[in-house]
Amino acid sequence: MANHQELPCDRFSAPTMKPTGEVLTALRKLMKNLPNNLGTINAYIIPSNDAHQSEYLAARDERRAFVSGFDGSAGTAVVTEREALLWTDGRYYQQATKQLDTNWTLMRDGQPTTPSIDAWLAKSLQPGSRVGVDANLITAAAWTPLQTSLKTAGCTLLPVTPNLVDLLWTDQPAVPHNPLLPLATSFTGATVAAKLAQVREKLADKRASVLVVSALDEIAWLLNLRGSDIDYNPVFFSYVIVTPDALYLFLDEGQMRPQVEDHFRANGVTVEVRGYGEVHAVLKELADRAPTPAAGGGPLVWISSGSSYGLVSLVPEERRLLDITPINLMKAVKNDTEAKGMRECHVRDGVALCQYFAWLERCMQDGTPVDEISGAARLEELRSKQTHYKGLSFTTISASGPNGSIIHYHPLPETNRPITKQELYLCDSGAQYLDGTTDVTRTMHFGQPTAEEIRAFTHVLKGQISLGTAVFPRKMKGQFLDTIARKALWDIGLDYGHGTGHGIGHFLNVHEGPMGIGIRLMPNDPGLEENMFLSNEPGYYKDGQFGIRIEDIVQVVTANVGTNFDGRGALTFQTITMCPIQTRLIDVTLLTTRERDHLNAYHQTVRNTLGPLLREVNDTETLAWLERETEPI
Repeated sequence: MANHQELPCDRFSAPTMKPTGEVLTALRKLMKNLPNNLGTINAYIIPSNDAHQSEYLAARDERRAFVSGFDGSAGTAVVTEREALLWTDGRYYQQATKQLDTNWTLMRDGQPTTPSIDAWLAKSLQPGSRVGVDANLITAAAWTPLQTSLKTAGCTLLPVTPNLVDLLWTDQPAVPHNPLLPLATSFTGATVAAKLAQVREKLADKRASVLVVSALDEIAWLLNLRGSDIDYNPVFFSYVIVTPDALYLFLDEGQMRPQVEDHFRANGVTVEVRGYGEVHAVLKELADRAPTPAAGGGPLVWISSGSSYGLVSLVPEERRLLDITPINLMKAVKNDTEAKGMRECHVRDGVALCQYFAWLERCMQDGTPVDEISGAARLEELRSKQTHYKGLSFTTISASGPNGSIIHYHPLPETNRPITKQELYLCDSGAQYLDGTTDVTRTMHFGQPTAEEIRAFTHVLKGQISLGTAVFPRKMKGQFLDTIARKALWDIGLDYGHGTGHGIGHFLNVHEGPMGIGIRLMPNDPGLEENMFLSNEPGYYKDGQFGIRIEDIVQVVTANVGTNFDGRGALTFQTITMCPIQTRLIDVTLLTTRERDHLNAYHQTVRNTLGPLLREVNDTETLAWLERETEPI
């Protein structure tokens, strides 16, 4: 996750169309005469990945956007001798329709009539055809079934090096190598040495002697370091290999400044630093020299099937342990220090949010012009004044009226709309703080909402409360909770085309696995347990008219129930987002007594938590707004 599966709120630019005829002609010419004497391919796959399968990409890795013009975060392009196709899911149908020119066919992934990429290739290509892909940009988990399907159809899957798009992209941005930020144990709650000891215990349990780590957020978490090589994601380009007696770090050596070396010494670890490009040679050497399982060595190399096939293929099959890394699971369950930081940063974030919405309401009343862009800028300014602020966690979705129906919209000058009293306003935003990451959505109306808007909003709220108050057995997989959030909407024939909840990092990626709440199965979901943090964000979107989403971050906590699922353990959610939900949009007659009591209790908590902080800074305007918005219904 680079896991795009049903994540609710990937954020990319508003629709603009790019002519793609010339780049497709040039690409097809390369396909007929591959570099390195590799011959010819009949189809070329361009995934939406970098070499680390990151969800968000550095500008240099936006290859699929460069070729197709579509810049949503999820999608795969396939180019053949005569056709160009783009597969993307329901979150992006509107955007793709507006961004793809006539050279492209939109394949609406998830629709019953849309074939998968491998099925389409198998049917459309002649036996003997060859399909190329950059093996560094496709996971091992995706490579294997694609290869099998093509082989069944008499076709071949070929790793192509170098990347063909890179050969065409004359002004491709450089690889970023920004300075690293050491994170103190007062924020992380554990030293690198302590984390490494846990990892090595897991290695021993699996009888493995090498762990390969390619996911950038896992590396940042393990090493208590943060970076800025990808916008909004405090990560840095690197690989890590862990053995029982060594810790290898592969990165641009210019990033290893004295303060980073001091950081490792203070964290009790010795790190062998190698150049970023050396990981393949070192991995191959480690894989080749160790004993095979037959010689009693056990599975030699532990590597995630979510790593690139280019990396996984360096390890002989009999020496691979393909499994989710232990770091992924360790990172998902916050320790007490991380959990405390997550709660505290959401309080400070709530102050900025309330200041923004109070300011915005006054602008609406005074007739002061505000648009989507100026509104987002004002919110960023207010957040920047909060303690430990380190930047946004994604591009703010500031969406007025019909723009709110584009789930991953963010405003650009050509799409910017005024925020008015006549339309719904959807604001999905978040920030990075040294002690945590935030992500919150509120939908508001500053005039008189329509009956349709009120009805839809109320049913979204009912689903949000239902999930937020759910009690469930420990280790329950998030997939089985998804329906709880949708039922109120389903009861009136409405739904939404994204997942209901994603994990969230601790001063890390705003979307974090391996757990989540959605319709589709997440195969690596270990089941929910205490101190996991996820979003709770049902919504409803009426194309071309409005969008509604209510999003909180929730902490998984122990539930107080009598039978405790016969000793299995009972869990529930505790909302840590601190921002009122606009009662103007609620039809109270549609709420049950339990739902109404829950909302009133939440609003009282928000008032009690934020009120003293606003008094402390003498912000009487926001305080008055807060008290009015949290009045019981």
